Amino acid sequence: MSEYELPATEAPEDDGLVFAITLTGDGRGSFADWQAVERWRAPDGPIWVHLDRASTRAQTWVRHKSGLSPATAEALLAEETRPRVFHGKTGLTTVIRGTNLNPGQRSEDMIALRIWSDGMRVITLRDQRLQSVRDILAALVDHGTGPATIAETYVRLIARVNERIGPAIDDIEDQIDDIESNLGDREASETRRAVADIRQKSVILRRYLAPQRAAMGELLADPPAWAGDSWRTSLRETTDQVIGYVEELDQVKERALVIKDDIVNELAEKTNRTLYVLAVVSAIFLPLSFLTGLLGINVGGMPGVDNDNAFWVFSGAVAVLLIVEIAIFRLLKWL
Repeated sequence: MSEYELPATEAPEDDGLVFAITLTGDGRGSFADWQAVERWRAPDGPIWVHLDRASTRAQTWVRHKSGLSPATAEALLAEETRPRVFHGKTGLTTVIRGTNLNPGQRSEDMIALRIWSDGMRVITLRDQRLQSVRDILAALVDHGTGPATIAETYVRLIARVNERIGPAIDDIEDQIDDIESNLGDREASETRRAVADIRQKSVILRRYLAPQRAAMGELLADPPAWAGDSWRTSLRETTDQVIGYVEELDQVKERALVIKDDIVNELAEKTNRTLYVLAVVSAIFLPLSFLTGLLGINVGGMPGVDNDNAFWVFSGAVAVLLIVEIAIFRLLKWL
């Protein structure tokens, strides 16, 4: 199965319902439609409902038919949101960001995944297609290795979203390694553009990962009553992972600043060398220019005017003076 291919048994999206799947408790699940979602009651067993946040029907269901409180519904449907954890009256809401692996998109343009659960249902909402969700779905439908409970589904969603951030961080580190190893072989302007691009990616990723780190810490410190035995173990590993991401991005930022300073110093060195050469050349030709200028004035009494060999004598004297100047400059280690 390719990275963007859907599981073979997946039902088609239905008016904002990307999919709904009931958990059988053995790592498998079966698809449900809108009617089943709207009729669902706790005795029917655990269910995972995944919605398209932009759908009018999905928004209506979340606000008026899902049983969620108005505050929770608005938190799930908010247009702009940052990673956070929200303890509502009926359940736990977590908003996290995952890397954008959709074709033609930039991985640093992170996609929000909104997750709510009360221990019997998991409701997730997406803005764009998120491959991490498809990984869990494929494990349930195609492989039979999915989560057995709602608590496990909640934790595995969070863990998988964060796992898929790793390759994006590794790619940035590979780019900065490549720049450092080829620093002397590239044009300064090309290196500056590459460093600026890396810094921009790092800033965008860190803007979401810093609050995501805090959200993971809150989930770990204050789990819901329905959290399973593996909750803390799984979330501790995920939290450490996100902390590592933020630290790696901080290191990339520092390395980019060092490279930038190296480029500035290199350009300053080149400028200074050029100015030094110009200064030495000026110092060499200054007395010669003075002599030629002095003998070029159009007044009476100029020596050698009536001598046919005066030009050659003067040229020889200038050549000797040039040699003497170069010798003096070498003695002073100016050359």
